[in-house]
Amino acid sequence: MNDIDTEIIKGIANQLRIHSIAATTAAGSGHPTSCCSAADLVAALFFGHMRYDPKNPRYHNNDRFILSKGHAAPLLYAAWAETGLFPVEELLKLRQFGSDLEGHPTPRLSFVDVATGSLGQGLGAGVGMALCARLDSLDYRTYVLMGDGECSEGAVWEAASLAGLNQLNNLVAVVDVNRLGQSEAAPLGHNLGAFKERFEAFGWRTEEIDGHDLEEILEVLKLCVVQGIQACNLGVPILAEETDNLRKGG
Repeated sequence: MNDIDTEIIKGIANQLRIHSIAATTAAGSGHPTSCCSAADLVAALFFGHMRYDPKNPRYHNNDRFILSKGHAAPLLYAAWAETGLFPVEELLKLRQFGSDLEGHPTPRLSFVDVATGSLGQGLGAGVGMALCARLDSLDYRTYVLMGDGECSEGAVWEAASLAGLNQLNNLVAVVDVNRLGQSEAAPLGHNLGAFKERFEAFGWRTEEIDGHDLEEILEVLKLCVVQGIQACNLGVPILAEETDNLRKGG
């Protein structure tokens, strides 16, 4: 990871924001602020950390990425467009009839493993993928990007419990703690300590980071991998992100 140019990734993150805003503006609907909130996290994962073949999203040993906060779909589409999988011009067809770029990700797209229109389901799917990797003796890792608002769903904590019980050191959950849901503030606000305590109660290791500091994001992602390899009996890490009020939305 030492040869990663964080300035380049910062530029990509800003481009992801631009794509997300342009796409939702063209569609006249969508959740651009939720996309902007997580742009640095997604840029770090896709262009500085994850192992995958951008030309073959279905390759069996690609690292898996689940956008649990599925309403931020334009961000996911922008990331794959930036990898070169499809032309960026397609992003402006978001939510149009005849376009595969729907308002929420669906498996009709080659780079989507699970539909995430219903909040709170992504971590459970990620647990299943991490278990499959273990059963199939594959070394891919699974990353789940979650919103803080969806952490009000009981299914999130059932999945967190199952991951802890199975000591899934190949699973990383990233919680985008931006404080706001669609219509009001998220219940825990910017209280990262509350998220930390809850996940640790289920056997997870946790890291609290500034979700807009790319150097810190990349450093902690690398640490998650190292800890997962060296301390497989300690459960799995979670990254919690705090953002400012200019980048809001669950």
